[in-house]
Amino acid sequence: MNAMSDHALTDPFGRRIEYVRVSVTDRCDLRCFYCMPRGFRDFEEPEHWLTFDELERVMAAFARLGTRRIRLTGGEPLVRKDLPALARRLSALPGVDDISLSTNATRLAREAEALRGAGVRRINVSLDSLKPEVFRQVTGGKLEKVLDGLMAAKAAGFRPIKINMVMMGGINDGEAEDMVEFCLEHGFTLRFIETMPMGDTGREASGHFVDLQQLKARLGRRFDLLPGVMPGGGPARYVQVAGTDLHIGFITPISQHFCATCNRVRLSVDGTIYTCLGNEHSLQLRPRLRAECSDADIDDAIREAIALKPERHEFHEKPEKVLRFMSMTGG
Repeated sequence: MNAMSDHALTDPFGRRIEYVRVSVTDRCDLRCFYCMPRGFRDFEEPEHWLTFDELERVMAAFARLGTRRIRLTGGEPLVRKDLPALARRLSALPGVDDISLSTNATRLAREAEALRGAGVRRINVSLDSLKPEVFRQVTGGKLEKVLDGLMAAKAAGFRPIKINMVMMGGINDGEAEDMVEFCLEHGFTLRFIETMPMGDTGREASGHFVDLQQLKARLGRRFDLLPGVMPGGGPARYVQVAGTDLHIGFITPISQHFCATCNRVRLSVDGTIYTCLGNEHSLQLRPRLRAECSDADIDDAIREAIALKPERHEFHEKPEKVLRFMSMTGG
């Protein structure tokens, strides 16, 4: 139990906010077509990025208010120089008991040991295909780098290592069973994710939407699936393959939304708190930080942001509403 739980953040709908996804950069060395256009160059200026000192200060405030889980995201977080140093600082904050990382793993082979030593314990890796040509079609990158990163993370002792696979009809939906077998072989957890209509890229990818309820039924015809649970603060609903340690999660923002149990907000690289992935409700912290505000002012700003959190996203009703790309929000 967090010793600071008496100060826990609660949104207008009674949901306790204990999980912050921290974007350390909006840049990425891949171009997954559902996330960022191939020719995109309109990145946030470096002088607008929150510094490590500012990030530590903001996350110390979240911790004072009851946050226990921090996930480092991007863009691709390992593009940000000296990320293990930031992870070490955040893992030392009183009240924080879980530091995790979302990555595409292209740079993970050389960073895995340092991240593990800095206090990161859990890693999520985006991997949409085990076929080099399909991987290149989706991301513009090389599959080999990702697989090398995964093996380095496994050797470094990260547990669990979760594979995030965005399912896309006509592109990779025929690979679901192969990915299950891959995760069985290596002891990884697998999570399937539905495409979301965020920005023009997300709306284009939604043309390849796969209903994960149907995929789950399909997998159940090949594998003996039992109800399962996994620790963590995320939205996946899990099953377990009988007789194995493999858990398979289904993240279904479209076919079966999980808004009623949402426990998270996102902090973008420019210091904006986004309270919902599928809405524009937000609050900018950077101007206050650089106006030398007090710690109490930061606490109040965070409470103000949480009060803006909507009851649910509007991906169904207003798919055109969110103009920003996924990489701009923070994973």
